[in-house]
Amino acid sequence: MKSISVLLVDDHAIVRDGIKALIQTDGIEVWGEASSAKEFFSLLKVRQPDIAVLDISLPDISGIEITKKLSTEYPAIKVIILSMHLNEDFIFNSVKAGAMAYLPKNSTKQELIEAIKKVAAGEEYFSEPVSNIILKSYIKKAKNEEDDHNENCLSKRELEILRLFAEGKSNNEMADLLFISSRTVESHKNHIMQKLGLKSTVELIKFAIKNHIIEI
Repeated sequence: MKSISVLLVDDHAIVRDGIKALIQTDGIEVWGEASSAKEFFSLLKVRQPDIAVLDISLPDISGIEITKKLSTEYPAIKVIILSMHLNEDFIFNSVKAGAMAYLPKNSTKQELIEAIKKVAAGEEYFSEPVSNIILKSYIKKAKNEEDDHNENCLSKRELEILRLFAEGKSNNEMADLLFISSRTVESHKNHIMQKLGLKSTVELIKFAIKNHIIEI
């Protein structure tokens, strides 16, 4: 069975030595190391690995920029980002650039080996901390989209009444300001509650604050 060839890119020799000691095992061959993007691309002229394990912070260009370049010039090389940065932007930019795995540098030997084998087989791999960040970001985005949708489902008049109500205006005061009856105001409030799926006036005010319909 052919070994999985790996090329390590990190500007700290001690880090490369540590990674090499962890993953150099049956089925995985570390055949090259580079401390910069320039050195890395020079090595690729001699031989291309199955997998490049990249740090993000390098002295010339970042691991994310290297990943973008590999996607167009060496698409057969699969990328694993191994970084100390557990940052949402770094993770998503790495994936967008074409990385198939992202792990923090404190990952275990087993995690790193598993990531290499999965990526070599064409699968993506994200360690648990990274997966949690991705999931939380997705949930936050979905929630924001839901809130935006809820706000957008209100008519201009309903938004106006919601704003006035959240500012503390009574039905009669709103009726006078909008030149409508207080019964119409109450009807609009009920429709707003139904559309937004809210059950109390407190929830209605919280919604107005959260969606910046009023400022506090």
